[in-house]
Amino acid sequence: MSLPLLLSFIGLCVLLALTPGPDTFLVLRFSMAGPRPGIAAAAGSACGGIVWAVVVAAGVATLLEQSATAYRSLKVIGGIYLLYLGIRALLAHRKGLAEPELEQSGARVSSVRSAFAAGLLSCVFNPKVGLFYLAVLPQFLAQVNFVNALTLGAIESTIAAAEMVLLAVAAARAVTLLRRPKVRDRLEQASAAILAALGVGTVASAA
Repeated sequence: MSLPLLLSFIGLCVLLALTPGPDTFLVLRFSMAGPRPGIAAAAGSACGGIVWAVVVAAGVATLLEQSATAYRSLKVIGGIYLLYLGIRALLAHRKGLAEPELEQSGARVSSVRSAFAAGLLSCVFNPKVGLFYLAVLPQFLAQVNFVNALTLGAIESTIAAAEMVLLAVAAARAVTLLRRPKVRDRLEQASAAILAALGVGTVASAA
């Protein structure tokens, strides 16, 4: 790949990273509990992008493009998962336990792990990520092969992860600076509701 093409691809990735999506709201949701869970969710999403890069590089993602049933099935699963996360967060908030895992130091690790898993699964169950790689990567490659496709996928995932980590840190600091329980409660409710709405919208669009 030539340097101009690489710079063009990086610019495209930056623009896409700045566009809000399900992963963005997921990171914001976990950032309400602190920077570590938000960063973990961002890292999980980036790893999900790497998974899709491997799938596309191996040519498996072509099945999604050719099979409407496979695409819809994966999209429904992803939508249901987002809906589950949103409802779970809303129920936890209603009980006054927005992130119960943060109550104890041992459970704090569990919260970070659950945030990472949520980010990973949210990205893996989003077929649009795979189709993006499938449609865009060949435009920037003179020769499409496993190594080249995986390299560009890694670049895109790294840029997206960097943007979401910055978002997680900024959101966590903003919540800390506010130090107003009512404001934090509203932010938690809003982020959980957005996740649930995204889940419903995803399932509806698949149907």
